[in-house]
Amino acid sequence: MSKKKTRKANKNQSFFTIKNIVVGIVIVSFAGYFIANNFISSPKQETKTLKRFTGFDFQKEGELTFSSAENEFINKIDIEIADTPEQRQVGLMYRVKMREDRGMLFIFDDERPQSFWMRNTEISLDILFVNKDMEIVRIHKNTQPFTETSYPSVRPALYVVEVNAGYTDRNNIKEGDKIVWRRI
Repeated sequence: MSKKKTRKANKNQSFFTIKNIVVGIVIVSFAGYFIANNFISSPKQETKTLKRFTGFDFQKEGELTFSSAENEFINKIDIEIADTPEQRQVGLMYRVKMREDRGMLFIFDDERPQSFWMRNTEISLDILFVNKDMEIVRIHKNTQPFTETSYPSVRPALYVVEVNAGYTDRNNIKEGDKIVWRRI
């Protein structure tokens, strides 16, 4: 084979190698973009999608009263009740707002240390852990939305109350205060 033909063959091989690399990069980039946009979604994207398919309107199922350790009335809210594993798992996820006079009461089967997180929860909350004697044993204030940070009760709790962030400060509710609730 002549030198001219050999150089041309080598040049063609180099061209195809570079061309293959460029095509490979384009394909990998496109695949990465497709996967990122269709399979990996941020919590806000997930929330918008799920809200279209599920109804999360408040449904009053009871009333809850806060009182001081000395049994002096503090405030009253309307509550939704989460007393099944499925209801407790969803809680206030996917809600975009909640009125000040509303909250959610979680009822557990047995009193033990509890722990909550804010996964898929769009609104900041105050989380109150309550023992079997209806005493507030722990308050986590102004929780961070969309996090998997653990908010533990530390002490055993049978109930958990979730209200809007800042509610406990605005109403001077503190650990040692009590709750009373009833279904309607």
